[in-house]
Amino acid sequence: MLVAKVFRSTMAHAVIRAIDVSRARAQPGVYAVYTAEDIVGLIAKPFYGPAFHDQPILALGKVHHVGEPVAVVLAEDPHVAENALASIEVEYEPLPAVFDEIEAMNSKAVVHEVLKPAGTFPDLKHLSGKKNTNIALDFHLLRGDPQKAFKQADHVFEHYFKTQPVLHLPLEPFATVAVPTHTGLTLHTASQSPSFVRIEIARLLGWPENRVQVKVPYLGGGFGAKLYIKTEALASACALLAQRAVKLALSMEEQFYVITKHATTLRIKSAVTKEGQITARECEVWWNGGAFADIGPRVTQKSGFTAAGPYDIENVQIDSYALYTNLPPAGALRGFGIPQLVWAYESHTDMMARALKIDPLQMRRKNVLREGRPQATGTLMRDAALVPVLERLAQLMHWDEPFDHGSGTWRRGRGMAIGFKASIAPTTSMAIVVINADGSCQLQSSTVDMGQGSDTAMAQIVCEVLDIDMGVIKVVHPDTDVTPYDMATLGSRSTYHMGHAVKRAAEHARDQLAAMAVEFKLTLNEVSIADLFKRKYGMQAGNVVGVGSFIPAYTSPDAQGQTLQATPFWMIGATGVELEVDTETGQFRITQMINLVDVGNPINPEIVKTQISGAAIMQMGFTLSEKMDFDEGQVTNASLADYKIPGIRDLPQFMHNEAVSAFEQSGPFGAKGVGESGTFGVSPAIANAIDDAVGVRLTDLPLTAEAIFRGMRIHAGQPLQED
Repeated sequence: MLVAKVFRSTMAHAVIRAIDVSRARAQPGVYAVYTAEDIVGLIAKPFYGPAFHDQPILALGKVHHVGEPVAVVLAEDPHVAENALASIEVEYEPLPAVFDEIEAMNSKAVVHEVLKPAGTFPDLKHLSGKKNTNIALDFHLLRGDPQKAFKQADHVFEHYFKTQPVLHLPLEPFATVAVPTHTGLTLHTASQSPSFVRIEIARLLGWPENRVQVKVPYLGGGFGAKLYIKTEALASACALLAQRAVKLALSMEEQFYVITKHATTLRIKSAVTKEGQITARECEVWWNGGAFADIGPRVTQKSGFTAAGPYDIENVQIDSYALYTNLPPAGALRGFGIPQLVWAYESHTDMMARALKIDPLQMRRKNVLREGRPQATGTLMRDAALVPVLERLAQLMHWDEPFDHGSGTWRRGRGMAIGFKASIAPTTSMAIVVINADGSCQLQSSTVDMGQGSDTAMAQIVCEVLDIDMGVIKVVHPDTDVTPYDMATLGSRSTYHMGHAVKRAAEHARDQLAAMAVEFKLTLNEVSIADLFKRKYGMQAGNVVGVGSFIPAYTSPDAQGQTLQATPFWMIGATGVELEVDTETGQFRITQMINLVDVGNPINPEIVKTQISGAAIMQMGFTLSEKMDFDEGQVTNASLADYKIPGIRDLPQFMHNEAVSAFEQSGPFGAKGVGESGTFGVSPAIANAIDDAVGVRLTDLPLTAEAIFRGMRIHAGQPLQED
């Protein structure tokens, strides 16, 4: 096996004038050095991406961001390959670059000369061939007459918010082993979307899908980072060029150049009555998509339409933009854009409540969407426990009781926030349940278990349908030669979507067993599965194969963003926080965090609790400490020494995680997804508690002690001097 090491761009935006790899190729032990010129000899159009075919396997003609792969060295010894990288020389001609999402709207620096939709999503096809723009997608929604409502309003509030670029940082970095075979290519890869990887690699190579096999073991975390194509295309190209097995495993530092979370700028404007009823809302969201679109256009639309929040507002206007910039690309990260939106609209809610002298809980109670009422798209809220979650949060926080804000150096505050998310649709899931003659069973699905416990939950569904013990079922890990198609493990869709497919496959198998029993004038509860097979085949022989598939109902939005079926189900998450702030330094500590979600009927309650906890802690890191720092497009803190994720000492003193009592009528056994819900309310709940403690309102993430201290000094009329 050969090991691949990647030479990456040091320029944010530049034309490649020349690449000299001669010295690297001459190094002892180096097997090969490849550039885009070699790739083009194998693949005529070496560009990939789920939304746009905008990402080259190796930089072709120009580079779009610092860290973009330009060349790759292969050697049997990884140290030889890595040392050879220093011998590669590239001559660049710098181009103007753009890094800010607002500037990208009208920047003279254009990241891509022409837009190339992948064809996967119908609403992007009209952008094909569009030139001289950094707008990868603009989504617009209009409901009612917002401008009229603003003119008639008692109060109008308008605020801006920002979120920073952050990293998924799974502790298992990206890794792929590509192995040429006599029939094609086998990939062993850390991927959340093996079915997509097979389809995309086959498309790139011009092969039928059955020549590409994708196998996925347990993942050491994903969070959206390992979706679509990451290391697979380069590893595949290298393996086919070299006709050797090739391993491409990135370092922890290299993760910072592969995929990030969208930085955003958000503007929210609301019309409100004297009593606190929101009558109109206007939202603009600018998503910093980086150099390649990845799945950003889907984030822009699928999350963008919830920007007005989980509130009953008759008049809504939303404008959501996916922007190209010369930063590392951004994609899905645990929440699919929702945490950025909730940060804005739930901070905005508290700011309005404080200005109107209305209790924040009462403000939410007055405006929250209730069962059967239409969301901004016109889709009715069904089986969305917004009110039960909000009321349970108030109960656990003892909100209606007096709260001691403290009187000394340390001041106390509390805050709450609630958010919601639509599941991505339409998508397809398929499953196979194989029953063996001894009564044991295999479940074959392409859902990827990366720590969320999906193998356990899917096995439970099979066991419930077939009335068998968990000990006799084996869950087969994704292998595209064996496990059937699944769109991807993302967006908390697996429990609902794959859960339905698994349930139907198990029911199909059960129906076949029942029919077999009828042949012998028996029912399934009168005979064991093993005995039934012996009666049928005269010995321990045969199989029953059940097949199931699921595609949820979905109606594309019209030109004004309206649709009666925007999502198959709604996800709800809320957080309550109590904290203490040191008025002398701005340092603060979270003394209590309560995280509540609506997951319908939990398939496995204990797994659900750990999912809520993990999501909330991850979002707490994005709220308090995590931020990618850039200098002209170069990441300056690309290591765990400088990029600070939460450790055990950073956790709240008390943390409560709970799924409220609920039932999703359309879900398998009443269940729906949970993986992202715990992220929704964390950031605004902390900011609202800080404001409640010391009267400092922060509108940019992350929330730092320095920002609080500066705010307190401004509040006291003694602003700090800038450097």
